[in-house]
Amino acid sequence: MSGAMAERDAVAATPAAAEAALLSARGVGKTFHDAGREIVVLKDLGLEVAAGEELAIVGQSGVGKSTLLHLLGGLERPTAGAVRFAGRELFAMDEREMAEFRNRELGFVFQFHYLLGDFSALENVMMPALIARIAAREAHQRAARTLELVGLADKLHRRPAELSGGEQQRVAVARAVVLGPRLLLADEPTGNLDPHTADEVHELFHQLNRELRVTLVIATHNERLSRSMTRTLRLRDGRLYPETSV
Repeated sequence: MSGAMAERDAVAATPAAAEAALLSARGVGKTFHDAGREIVVLKDLGLEVAAGEELAIVGQSGVGKSTLLHLLGGLERPTAGAVRFAGRELFAMDEREMAEFRNRELGFVFQFHYLLGDFSALENVMMPALIARIAAREAHQRAARTLELVGLADKLHRRPAELSGGEQQRVAVARAVVLGPRLLLADEPTGNLDPHTADEVHELFHQLNRELRVTLVIATHNERLSRSMTRTLRLRDGRLYPETSV
């Protein structure tokens, strides 16, 4: 067996077999076409993520980390391969089922917070619950509890412009976990923050993992964050490799 094949097998086998993994990707490829050119971003990629794991994905800018997270979260469709969540094939779902999956089972945090500027922190965090047709009173209670969990109990009625960058990202994290998803995907979540504030957000992710048992998959350039996760994989040449092999 070649070294590259052994590395890919190690990635696929860790930490659990596909049938036991919360999230798995097998043979995943993604190709784009631009002005007649074929651009291969991901090819024959394999990944297994256990429930409760903290996984960092690192790699150079433009290597496809965001594309991979979008595929894992059902925001984009792969060109080839399969993505499963709790044993269920994501891309076999119809539009209604996929929307329900993203609302109930998945939280997504981006580099920019994407908060609604005309609404308070509380109202922003209530949005996923209201979309899920949860009664406004319960949505309000859930949002308030979640904002307290992320350290913003005294900022419920502040609008995004009245919050610091770190506080805005905490609101975005609260919005992502207000419905108690099993999986949280984060794409460079501290890329716009100063080092001290970034460290505070890092600790928040670990706190949510401990207290809510949410599984974390985070794409990041931040070495401090990647070192603090339980496992790190590097995306290179369209595939994932254990970081220790690089």
